[in-house]
Amino acid sequence: MTLGQEWRKSTRSGDNGNCVELRDMEGRVEMRDSKDPTGPILGFEYDVFASFMDDVKAGWFDR
Repeated sequence: MTLGQEWRKSTRSGDNGNCVELRDMEGRVEMRDSKDPTGPILGFEYDVFASFMDDVKAGWFDR
C-alpha cells in the first residue's frame, strides 16, 4: 500500500463531501471523515484494513 503520510481522498468521491480520507502513518492505515478533518481518526493494521477492503469489494456493506 502506498498512501504516504498525506491525507488522500478516493478518486471516486463526489462533490457532496460524503467521503473518507486515508493515509499511511507509521505502518498502519488511518481513516477520517473528510467533512471533519479535526475529528476522530480510526487506525487499522494493514491486514485488518485489507480484509475490510475485501469485504467492501465483495458487497458486504452495500445497501
